[in-house]
Amino acid sequence: MAAKAKTRGLVAKGVIGQRPKISRGLPTGAILKCADNTGARELRLIQVMGYKGRLRRLPSAAVGDRITVSVKHGTPDMRRKIFQAVIVRQRMPFRRADGVWVQFEDNAAVIITPEGEMKGS
Repeated sequence: MAAKAKTRGLVAKGVIGQRPKISRGLPTGAILKCADNTGARELRLIQVMGYKGRLRRLPSAAVGDRITVSVKHGTPDMRRKIFQAVIVRQRMPFRRADGVWVQFEDNAAVIITPEGEMKGS
């Protein structure tokens, strides 16, 4: 029972399940490709969920961040609507925990439902 309480305390502090630091390469207003088959082709980043930053600094996102996007190009039923998405690729290089540097050739995201499931496939 004492071990369970200790684990719960560590989770509350954010020690367990902590995300590695990744260079944030996508500021607010960035254009991303849509990497799924929902009908959207181009997305604009309008908000980074859970971002806590400094006054007057543009919020930016990295791979794995949950963001809010608006669809700029795509099918007529998808255009000009706001969705949540997760970033899957970023052009800015970032370093993985094992020491490997990773850089993709474009910025891309996939649209998700409010529950966190992928909207497309």
